[in-house]
This record gives sequence, C-alpha cells and structure tokens, in this order.
Amino acid sequence: MKYIIAAIKPFKLDEVKDALTQLGVRGLMVSEIKGFGAQSGHTEIYRGAEYAISFVPKLKLEIAAPDALAEQITEVLATAARTGKIGDGKIFVLDLEQAVRVRTGEIGEDAI
Repeated sequence: MKYIIAAIKPFKLDEVKDALTQLGVRGLMVSEIKGFGAQSGHTEIYRGAEYAISFVPKLKLEIAAPDALAEQITEVLATAARTGKIGDGKIFVLDLEQAVRVRTGEIGEDAI
C-alpha cells in the first residue's frame, strides 16, 4: 500500500477530486495548510503599506491507495492540479505499512 500526500493550490480541489473519483479513488483527506517552496511567498499592499506574505495557502490531500493504483493516482493528481505556474505544489508517495478500518476491523487493502 502507498500513502500519497499532495500539496496543491486551493482552487484546483474540485478538479482534482473529480479526476480522482473517475479513477476510482473512494476517499481522501483534505487539510488547509500554509507553506513556501521555490515560490518563497509574495508581497501585498494593504492600506498603502507593503508587507510580505511568507507562507502561501495550499491544500494538503492525503490518500491511502493500493500499490496497483498509486502510480495512476500520482499521474492524475499531477495533471489535474497543474496550472503551469510556479507554486503548483508537490506530491509525495510513501510506503504504508498498515491500515485498519475502525468500524469493521478490516486490515490492509481491505481497509482502504
């Protein structure tokens, strides 16, 4: 099993969710986060004063997936979240040792 973590621009969420649903992904977790990478934030003007925004708002998606689907999910995420501009985000794929569905006690891929 794989644990896929993606940081994307917030306005791309619906497009990404629709693409993942079409692929057969049955669940994902979404969190609001802030961060910076190559984008390094930006400056804004408020009431005539310029100030730096060091952390840019993003969404973090977390998906537990069977090994067989992990590569396809990564490709769909990258395609659906892409704008072609700096700050599109990152995708990380980690090995997932175990998963347990609390309600039923199912273990492994049956739990996801």
